[in-house]
Amino acid sequence: MKRKRRTHSPEFKSKVALAAIKGDLTMAEMVKRFDVHANQITEWKKQLLNGAPDVFGKGARKAEDTEESVQALHAKIGQLTRQRTIF
Repeated sequence: MKRKRRTHSPEFKSKVALAAIKGDLTMAEMVKRFDVHANQITEWKKQLLNGAPDVFGKGARKAEDTEESVQALHAKIGQLTRQRTIF
């Protein structure tokens, strides 16, 4: 019988990927401990290593820009709502 497809939270994925990067456990130990296939652990590790520079570089700025644009859009929505209730 096949195992039902599971979805893992980003927190769990980062925890597993960090454990893989640390190298304290062998791959077999990580597979047993986290109940995830070795290929999946390797893929999450690659994703973490490829995305790490964005945390301190352009990715961090994008998050700040996004927050500013959301605030501006909320302000615009409030303004339009007030204008609509007047008419």
